[in-house]
Amino acid sequence: MRIVIAPDKFKGSLDASGVARSLAIGVHSVDPGIVIDRVPVADGGEGTLDAAIGAGFEPRTVAVSGPTGEPLDAVFAVRGTEAVIEMAAASGLAVLPGGELDALRATSRGTGQLVTAALDAGCTRIVLGVGGSANTDGGAGLLSALGVRLLDRDDAELADGGAALLGLARVDATALDPRLAATEFVLASDVDNPLLGSTGAAAVFGPQKGATPADVVTLEGALTRFTTLLGAALGAAVAGAVSAPGAGAAGGVGFAALAVLGAARRPGVEVVLELTGFAERLAGADLVITGEGSLDEQSLGGKTPVGVAEAAARGGVPVYAVCGRTTLSPTQLRDAGFASTFALTDYEADVAVCMTNASALLERIGADIATRITA
Repeated sequence: MRIVIAPDKFKGSLDASGVARSLAIGVHSVDPGIVIDRVPVADGGEGTLDAAIGAGFEPRTVAVSGPTGEPLDAVFAVRGTEAVIEMAAASGLAVLPGGELDALRATSRGTGQLVTAALDAGCTRIVLGVGGSANTDGGAGLLSALGVRLLDRDDAELADGGAALLGLARVDATALDPRLAATEFVLASDVDNPLLGSTGAAAVFGPQKGATPADVVTLEGALTRFTTLLGAALGAAVAGAVSAPGAGAAGGVGFAALAVLGAARRPGVEVVLELTGFAERLAGADLVITGEGSLDEQSLGGKTPVGVAEAAARGGVPVYAVCGRTTLSPTQLRDAGFASTFALTDYEADVAVCMTNASALLERIGADIATRITA
């Protein structure tokens, strides 16, 4: 018997590796002879870097400018000439000093510095996982780190952050790193919002990053000015990228990646499964166990468990889902490709206890799964 355990994180409780480890302990408590392949995965956001490192990528640490300018050490991963960058590591909400939101000043500069580090490492293919960002700067910080100069009317460099772009007078892209032209970029993102407008980066995601209604107006005007002047410097491709699906991802870093880096946008879980060699690891498997903290309507839009189920279906392997809780009906769960679903709340009604005691509960679920499949 061979099982592939490929979960995402249980946010607030365990990372994906911890989830996989707990399930494996439970399975082996019933039958130590079951062969288990643990494949922690993610959907392109937080956890993508861990998935890459678990798949054999080498972690590298570099000093970068954090989301509000403070120095911070951020990790990216390299395997051969391929790099994986998790934006959250350098420009994310999780690394804001004291966790204090700063919607107007937060920058993507640190992510651009990670791109430079990857280029310095000889990488010619770079995966950008862009979930969990703190900024709404249209990728201005990222581009600045890669050589683009953003100048005010006195030809002085602008300060970082989305709001500062209101003072932008000219974009000078002559010093853009020439290595970018020979580099393949993949934008791992499920966000399909454009950059501007009522469904854009500022309006939809700005409030999640601390933007007040007045801040949203400021950021929308700043991003509009940025796109106009960047287009004047770089040409028509910029205008087309403004309304492209995914341009609004990560506070507009999606826009910069599409418009300037020539990135190809792909579903995050698809990219991560490819990085981990998931299709190859399915060979000979009798069962796949996947999951995430909450299986809900958002999960059906391409989150990790559904992506894993689709890949397993192509390999003809049945899938069990494990979650903290689910709001989906049995029909929805079956239609999503899950032969059976196990929720922590089936074992412990108190959600707070589920959060703090997730590891032990997952061990119980692992044991119950093993009992079922070996009966």
